[in-house]
Amino acid sequence: MALLVQPADTLTGTLRFIRYGFMPNRLRYCGPDENATLLGYALAGSADPGLRPLLQQFEGALPYLKLIARANGLPDPFDERVVEAYWIGNSLLETVEVRQLYDTILQRVKPHLSGQALDWVLGKAPAGARPHHNFHVFDVYSRVGEFGHALQAMDQCRISWGQVEAVDGGELTVLRQGLAFIGGKLTLAEPAPERVTRQVDGHGFADDVRAGDWVALHWGWVCEVLTEQQQRALERYTRYHLALANQTL
Repeated sequence: MALLVQPADTLTGTLRFIRYGFMPNRLRYCGPDENATLLGYALAGSADPGLRPLLQQFEGALPYLKLIARANGLPDPFDERVVEAYWIGNSLLETVEVRQLYDTILQRVKPHLSGQALDWVLGKAPAGARPHHNFHVFDVYSRVGEFGHALQAMDQCRISWGQVEAVDGGELTVLRQGLAFIGGKLTLAEPAPERVTRQVDGHGFADDVRAGDWVALHWGWVCEVLTEQQQRALERYTRYHLALANQTL
């Protein structure tokens, strides 16, 4: 049975989605070729009827957003809580039923996979997968995306976290655990310093970041500052889905 909850601020959800979708869009990996327009919406903190059609062209994320919203009785896939659930992780993921996720995965991968590879991916739903972005990276994108199992691409495509050591203009130095392949398994390496980008042409989403803060990262881009609770949720769902992916490597 769907969990009925009160509507939240849709504007906040759409703008938050842009924070995570901006860099892969800028790199032309997903969504329409409109990264400057999307950045403008997010920086302005406002939207008009032209924004929603742009976001609906993020074909990798949209089916999962719709699934999370539907399973939780929410009318809008860009509800802020849904957006947080997909990119970071929260309790809304736990409401999604196995059959619902199975059907969503099937629709997504059937045109691209067959045989054992298809069975492996579909089997992730009954094995406990959640409709989280990092599940998609580790178990779906890795099999049907253009980069396949390339470790560096998977590491950049997943949402990761880093703790800020230093702020240097449009860049940060963060302590981050990169993705590693050790003993035939995917794992997280020991934290190491890494330079990441927080601004493009002097604009970004972490203007007030300070040393010690946690930040979310996507393709080397600082998406936003995380609370400690959000960082723990992101780490938990990441480690959970790494373990799930390792079952079929």
